[in-house]
Amino acid sequence: MSAPEEQDRPRGTIITHPNRDKAVVQATRATVIVLLLASAALVLIVTIGGWGVLQGMIPVQILYVIVYVTLAFYAGRWNRGVLPVASALAVLLAIFAAVAGPGWFARDKTGFEQPPIDAGVLGLLTLLIVPVQILLVAFAMRGFQQGWNVELERRDPAVQPDLYGAPPHPA
Repeated sequence: MSAPEEQDRPRGTIITHPNRDKAVVQATRATVIVLLLASAALVLIVTIGGWGVLQGMIPVQILYVIVYVTLAFYAGRWNRGVLPVASALAVLLAIFAAVAGPGWFARDKTGFEQPPIDAGVLGLLTLLIVPVQILLVAFAMRGFQQGWNVELERRDPAVQPDLYGAPPHPA
């Protein structure tokens, strides 16, 4: 059974994506995927490392990890629509991380419960999320400008058109 796109186009038509063959476009896609996975890993480490002392944001952090891994999957399949979504989520996560980062360093004082991973390390990882998100926004917007979705149609030379205007059929 053929894909839905293949059923809608005339027989003998070949769809190509010329922008996907360029090295800069492939590098941008790979960078976006790596940044999404790195962001998910950093959020997961901070979540697991501070599990006992985090208050209320654990479901949001787990959701961020799931969404970022899903976005990386779709970016790997050349889906350009995930890039603005990734950028918007990256801006929100950068704001959350910039606000939450200094709070981890304040846990060095007496009276605070220590998380499984040292609070200073978690603070550093949380602040490291900010530049990763800035890079993610930059590369995702660059990928959006590169036209991953551009398609060109061309005729398959092996398929001969009918002289009376009927759809082409294989020779």
